[in-house]
Amino acid sequence: MPTPAATTEYMKLSVSERIQLVEDIWDSIAAETPDTVELSQAQKAELLRRVAAHRADPSTAVPWEHVRSKLFSSNH
Repeated sequence: MPTPAATTEYMKLSVSERIQLVEDIWDSIAAETPDTVELSQAQKAELLRRVAAHRADPSTAVPWEHVRSKLFSSNH
């Protein structure tokens, strides 16, 4: 359970900054324990489906920078 001080501090952040914080925390956990995060069979199947779809038509891909910019813009 977060301490009151920690709650106060992260709640001062904007939504996009809090999302970035969660992403950074997740990345740090995944980097420290790469073998403990397992995908379900459904998740693995979906990843394989997406890779196959991309390989079949790479022109449908959207660069991460574009997605991230749109996601974190205040005009969406």
